[in-house]
Amino acid sequence: MIFRRLIAGLLMTLVAIASLAQDSKADYRVVPLPERIDGIKSADFRLTEQCVVNYPMGNRDMERNAAMLSQYVEELTGIHLSTRPCKDPKSSVSPADRNGNISLLIDPKEGNDEGYSIQVTPKGVEISGKSPAGVFYGIQTLRKSLPVGNTQAIQLPAAQIVSSPRFSYRGMHLDCVRHFFSVETVKRYIDIMALHGMNRLHWHLTDDQGWRVEIKKYPRLTEVGGWRNGTTLGHNSPVNDGIRYGGYYTQEEIRDIVRYAAERYITIIPEIDMPGHMVAALTAYPELGCTGGPYEVWTLWGVTDDILCVGKDHTLQFVKDVLDEVMQLFPCEYIHIGGDESPRVRWQECPLCQQRIRDIGISAEGKQSAEARLQGWFTTQIQEYLAQHGKRIIGWDELLDCNVDITATIMSWRGAEPGARGANLGHDVIMTPVDPLYFDYYQTSKTWNEPTAFGGCNTLKKVYDFEPVASDLPADKRRHILGVQANVWTEYITCEPQVQYQVLPRMAALAEVQWLQPELKDYQNFKSRLPHLVDIYKRYNWTYRAKSLVLEDEDQPKK
Repeated sequence: MIFRRLIAGLLMTLVAIASLAQDSKADYRVVPLPERIDGIKSADFRLTEQCVVNYPMGNRDMERNAAMLSQYVEELTGIHLSTRPCKDPKSSVSPADRNGNISLLIDPKEGNDEGYSIQVTPKGVEISGKSPAGVFYGIQTLRKSLPVGNTQAIQLPAAQIVSSPRFSYRGMHLDCVRHFFSVETVKRYIDIMALHGMNRLHWHLTDDQGWRVEIKKYPRLTEVGGWRNGTTLGHNSPVNDGIRYGGYYTQEEIRDIVRYAAERYITIIPEIDMPGHMVAALTAYPELGCTGGPYEVWTLWGVTDDILCVGKDHTLQFVKDVLDEVMQLFPCEYIHIGGDESPRVRWQECPLCQQRIRDIGISAEGKQSAEARLQGWFTTQIQEYLAQHGKRIIGWDELLDCNVDITATIMSWRGAEPGARGANLGHDVIMTPVDPLYFDYYQTSKTWNEPTAFGGCNTLKKVYDFEPVASDLPADKRRHILGVQANVWTEYITCEPQVQYQVLPRMAALAEVQWLQPELKDYQNFKSRLPHLVDIYKRYNWTYRAKSLVLEDEDQPKK
């Protein structure tokens, strides 16, 4: 018995020694691809549990960066790294650590605020950025370069890695109105964004089918407007499931989510739709509408004729009151006010709206009706009110048809043309066209084995090939294209695994659009790098579309 135990112990020791001799190796060709990876003729750096993550003493952001790096490494590899504050992380080396350390550094000489550089030598690893955000993106690159699976040591090839994002606005959108998602789900969505180097979450919180943000001055918005009497089945079929559905986020929950995102350098931009997509609010406060109701929180999808009555002064006061509380919850520069899909038929028939048109002295002009210009007047009132509080508005590209001030940032969703038109007019623009950046669309034209989606077909390759800046856009207008965003509307997305399935791996293709200069993009090269990123998805038990890794021609829409 003793002899057997000795033999078993010896075998275990030999296995451990063999595994140590065959250290896993990192690969810096991650997604998004760094703009430069220069190999250095030198020995590798060996990452083990003896390594320490150094960060500048007294810098809370960098302290959190160090803790996250340690967490990421342990999650992917099982290796636990201690963290340590240092007056000079670059020169601090623990006498007991013969393998060197990882040092996080702020370097004012870095060009881009979100750019980073990583230097790996046998003595250690340095991740530097002009800001803590830049360091965080460098951490993501190091994280994604690591082999996935428990190990005792990892070889990091000696190299100099440099990268900075092409666009300052790198966004994803999430609709939590049509279907409501938990705080934990939203946080995981933020984690997925962070892995892909994204920095803006456009959070859709109000619509005809529900009101999801607590407004203390108007409690009926969530008590009544937060719930609908069932949901239509399929694509607006005549069958309703009859199940009361809803939910909302308390102000404390929103503050928690905003804080969680900020710790990952993601700014949350709330969308409070107006003057259309307001039936949930009208149900709670019917006096805000042109007809006075009664209204019912919508159980269908699409566009309804019932919108806010802007002929009433108390409607404007309601909107300002709501925005007062929203601004307290979201410390971002922007508030998204929607502005899309607002039929004006009620305004045409409403004596108060028609009186407002006469009072402010507007009339039809060119292709713009008087009611369209009334929406422009309403939008300007909101713009000016938010500007008094240091905020700016974002709205959908329908605002270009309403004579709005050029300080409004435009989200171009009805194709790329409105974005180019807005930029030529002097508006800042976020490119988010339906084709190919609506991720609630199918990922293949062969849909019979796919979960129900909105329709259409936006494949992985279509996303990757998207160019946000039109070739004929004048050079002096190109600066107005601030960035790129993909949208996830949830009429047919009912659960978190389906949300993840719709965005992964398309989010990886979007990340390269957001980060890489056009000349660095190569789809086949991207596909060769994608499997390792998918290994990380698997490690976190995220749901993704596996077929996107292997299928090409059959995923292309029929011509």
